[in-house]
Amino acid sequence: MATSKKVAAVAPVIPTVDPKYCCYRIRAAESKIHRWGLYADQRIPANRKVMEYRGEKIGPKEAKKRGKTPYLFVLDDHWTIDGGVGGSGAELVNHSCVPNLVSRIMKGHIIYMSLRSIRKGEELTVDYNYDQTDETMRCKCGSDGCRGIINRKE
Repeated sequence: MATSKKVAAVAPVIPTVDPKYCCYRIRAAESKIHRWGLYADQRIPANRKVMEYRGEKIGPKEAKKRGKTPYLFVLDDHWTIDGGVGGSGAELVNHSCVPNLVSRIMKGHIIYMSLRSIRKGEELTVDYNYDQTDETMRCKCGSDGCRGIINRKE
């Protein structure tokens, strides 16, 4: 006599956003740009601190070892933040050639600030500003001003 096993459906693990590092209500959801993204759950005014990019603070040697890790953000000549380890959720902000956020480094912290008013439900985006020394990566932002690549054209 044959027996059958029931296989339980596995729900996708939705990334989390740590509200402790957010100034507005923000949620993670699937993105049209790339895998997961962050979305405003309320209107965000222009020129406001939106959230802090957090994670493990690592030195140059460790940053070089983790070079292919997608969540590395260079803080300065001595430190890099790996948002993939203990991140705030800001590591999920996707690239856009016409972003609604800008990153600012203030007193040793990486802060995402709003460039303009952001509508409730709008995906949060930032220009990654990769330069010509970084691997050339195709852009999928779909904005009217898309450069076609994430790297800055010199």
